[in-house]
Amino acid sequence: MNGHPLVYLDSAATSQKPRSVIDAMAEFSRTGNANVHRGAYTLSNDATDRYEEARLRVAGFIGADRREVAFNRGTTSALNQVAYGWGLYNLKPGDRILLTLMEHHANIVPWQLVARHTGAELVYAPYAADYTLDRDKFHELLDERVRIVGLTAMSNVLGTINPVRELADAAHAAGAIVVVDAAQAVPHMAVDVKDLDADFLAFSGHKMLGPTGIGVLYGKLELLEQMEPAEGGGEMISDVQLEASTWAEVPHKFEAGTPPIAQA
Repeated sequence: MNGHPLVYLDSAATSQKPRSVIDAMAEFSRTGNANVHRGAYTLSNDATDRYEEARLRVAGFIGADRREVAFNRGTTSALNQVAYGWGLYNLKPGDRILLTLMEHHANIVPWQLVARHTGAELVYAPYAADYTLDRDKFHELLDERVRIVGLTAMSNVLGTINPVRELADAAHAAGAIVVVDAAQAVPHMAVDVKDLDADFLAFSGHKMLGPTGIGVLYGKLELLEQMEPAEGGGEMISDVQLEASTWAEVPHKFEAGTPPIAQA
């Protein structure tokens, strides 16, 4: 670039794509392109099988059941799904959402919007002088008013790795659910959602050598079954009537419209 070899140091924003990823997407577009879960013909069935195989692999990668993995556009999309599908229906005036001051905007702004609609209050746990989370202040803020705890597993700015399991245990003891932004953690460390005991966890493909336009929302099965979809359209429905509709089973009720098929 500009006459010099390129040394790329911005993978926290997005990673470069290996040839194998580029070739796999191109091969699908050339030879296997069809929509998924919508056709009764061979090409569509094959595309559906490959799409669901990708879901199974992602689930295994993070220690989840395949029904607990929903594809979406990325971490931001996944966190908005939780904010609007869970937060909007379960928060009320007087409730609190506890975040940390090291959160990415994607784990702040959706909660600001939901707080505006529900009357809930946002509170923030600060970080200490060494840029680790101030755990004493976190536990001080974590009281019976807190219904949702949102935290990053690994800060994209500070590099801080938060003790997710310790914080999740404390949040659950207080009656809150835990929403983890793992956009930086999943590419750089082993992440097992059962070990973390996260209720929801989000990450993107493009930060871990994958394509843009695809991400993952993990949620505990019982919570996904309770959660409302934040988007409506094709694929996420079981039955559509003029007056009302019923939703597809999880995780498909969170995948409205044509999904990122080639990217998966």
